[in-house]
Amino acid sequence: MYAISLGDDGAELRPLEVWHAEEVLASVDRGREFIGRHVGLADLVTDLDSARAWVKGYADRRAVDGGALHGIWLDGKLVGALLFRDWDTPSGVCEAGCWLEPAAAGRGLVTRGMRVLLDWAFEERGMHRVEWRVSTANQPSINVARRLGMTREGVLRENYPRHGERTSTEIWSVLAPEWRTARSGDGQHAR
Repeated sequence: MYAISLGDDGAELRPLEVWHAEEVLASVDRGREFIGRHVGLADLVTDLDSARAWVKGYADRRAVDGGALHGIWLDGKLVGALLFRDWDTPSGVCEAGCWLEPAAAGRGLVTRGMRVLLDWAFEERGMHRVEWRVSTANQPSINVARRLGMTREGVLRENYPRHGERTSTEIWSVLAPEWRTARSGDGQHAR
């Protein structure tokens, strides 16, 4: 199993597998209210069977080149995940996303991990466009999109029913040429 260091703070990016279901459930439980403010994962992963099913869904997507799931570990403990919700190799377009428990927030883990995955998507897999869809109320995730050099393309107004209310979704994206230019501009990665 591979692990990619995300810096000197003990953070790593690793694939999330079905056998990690207990760790996924524990992480979601630790941050259920925080995670559930903006993403539906807190409603989907409620017990071990649902955690296993959720991770297996991504394993099935990966098997047909339709998505991927990577865990963020901090000091050996799963604290969140980065994912490609949708992956369409023929069109060169994919959608990235994340979740993170509150104790791990504010450390740049999502940004650092997504830089690794964007490099992989563009350079190894030949993707042309990576999208980031985020609730207009989720400022930390919007900040990640900005730090990754993504462009805000617009807002889908009241497109998502969430806990009895309609929420709006911002669409952000970065194109392969933009990513490469930004990365070469600072010698490492887009900011």
